[in-house]
Amino acid sequence: MQILYFILAGLIGYLCGSVPFGYIYVRLIKGEDLTKIGSGRTGGTNSLRAAGLGVGVLTSLSDVLKGAASVWLTTWLLGDALGPALLPWAQATAGVMSVVGHNWSIFLKFGGGAGTGPNVGWSSAIWIWVLPIAFLVMSGMLYFVGMASVASLSMAAVTIVIFGYRYLAGIDATAAYFAGSVVAGLVVTWALRPNIRRLMDGTERVVGPRAKRREGKQ
Repeated sequence: MQILYFILAGLIGYLCGSVPFGYIYVRLIKGEDLTKIGSGRTGGTNSLRAAGLGVGVLTSLSDVLKGAASVWLTTWLLGDALGPALLPWAQATAGVMSVVGHNWSIFLKFGGGAGTGPNVGWSSAIWIWVLPIAFLVMSGMLYFVGMASVASLSMAAVTIVIFGYRYLAGIDATAAYFAGSVVAGLVVTWALRPNIRRLMDGTERVVGPRAKRREGKQ
């Protein structure tokens, strides 16, 4: 019976993550198909590229929220049934599946983004301080490095470090969140394979303030 609860948690996470907010916002505001613009991804960076800063920020916040919602809904619906020992594993399952849903959305013929927003979101639902840490890490990486892929990979690594520390320090009584952060990090890394290849080739796209600084020097 318990396996059914975990399947339900996975479905909750996947469906929450599958909502393609960036695609919806760009379609409503610009009348364009985000999957055919820039990288073709539906996250905040490509939404910014397609429709400006406001839409990019709104998309990023919405993607964070859907990751958090997957954990909140799982807790609300399954908390009593699973109890304190198993609920964290269901929460982590929902969180990981929100990243999967974002990257391979059922509403976009299994296209989507890279998963950073929902990864931050579900992690923040477990420990709220992940959110300001993510803001500092992501904004810092975008300002100084100027590569969204590096910012995403860095944040995936940071969540693993956070939950690894919390587990080893005894703050979290379960390894569920650490395990979830590792799996989610692997999902994000897998989605960013083309970017990693461009990073290795030295051809990765530079965005944001660093791109403007480069243009100013030319």
